[in-house]
Formats: sequence, C-alpha cells, structure tokens
Amino acid sequence: MAFEKGLAQSERAYNQLTEVSSLFAKIVREEFFTTWQWWFGLALFIVPWIVWFRLRKKDSTGRLLLGGLLTIILSLTIDLAALSLGLWSYPMVIIPLAPFLFLPYHFSLAPVAVMLALQIKPKMNPLLKGIIFSAIAAFGGMNFFNAIDFYNPKDWSTLYDFIIFLTFYFAAYSVTKIENYSKFDKEKD
Repeated sequence: MAFEKGLAQSERAYNQLTEVSSLFAKIVREEFFTTWQWWFGLALFIVPWIVWFRLRKKDSTGRLLLGGLLTIILSLTIDLAALSLGLWSYPMVIIPLAPFLFLPYHFSLAPVAVMLALQIKPKMNPLLKGIIFSAIAAFGGMNFFNAIDFYNPKDWSTLYDFIIFLTFYFAAYSVTKIENYSKFDKEKD
C-alpha cells in the first residue's frame, strides 16, 4: 500500500512541477524576453564558446573538452543538490526548459572559463593558477551575477563558491594531464 501511495504522491508532485515550469515559461515570454538581461543571458550561452573556439590550443582541443565536460557534470551535480536544499536560486530564467538552473553558467561560462584558465600560462604553478582562477570566478563573477539578479546566494558564502571553483579547476586539470590516452584505431601487437 505504501508504494502505491508514494506513486500517487509522486504523480501529484510531477503535475505541480509541470505547472511551475509552465509558469516559468510564461514569465520568460511575458516579462524577461524583452529585457537586456535576458539577451545578455542568451549571449552568455553563445559568446564564451565562440571566444574559446578562436583562442583554444588546437592541439589540446580533446583534452580541454574533456576538462570542460567534467566541469559541466560537476557544476550540474553541485547545483542540483544546492538548489534542492534551497542554498541558492537563480531568479533570472533564460531557458524555461530547466527553470531552476542557470544553464548559461553550466553549459558555457563554467566550462569555457575552466578550459581557458587551463591553457593560459601552462607552466605556471597549478595551485597558484587555480587560486587566482577561483578568486576571480567566485569573488568577481558570482558577485557580479548577484548584483544583476541572475544569482541569489541567500546565506551562501562566496568563500564556498571559491572552493567549488577550485574543485572544478583541479578536477579538469587532473583529467587534462592524463598521459595514457591512445587512439581507438591502433592495433595492439
């Protein structure tokens, strides 16, 4: 009996979630779409990838993309956990398909910033570079997004954002330094 009751409650929750998503779509359509903030958010989705494509080290593209993919996975995982706990929110909705997430951050800003940081001054001490990157991203970037109402940290400390960005940087750094990549088409002797 408990399982059937749980299924019924789950279905009601999904119906409520669908209503909330429809409300966010209406908000985007009627309130945000004509604002500079919405267009700026859309540009944040596209422009970083154009910049990265032009500035990337072409011989390191695969490794950098692997680091970027790991950053996307980590940022989405951390964000979903934090949002479900109510630690922060994103008042500005760019794409109503995932109204609780700020998708330009996850799929563009965070991975591209990490990939660019990885390839700039590759011989620099990685700890120092990670600290500089994380400080700029957390204390500069996140406070900027808070100021323009794209991000509401609630009682979340920027120091925690710093630690998260440091984690992104070193996770991506680690996978880009793996030495045993080999081609699939190589035959073993």
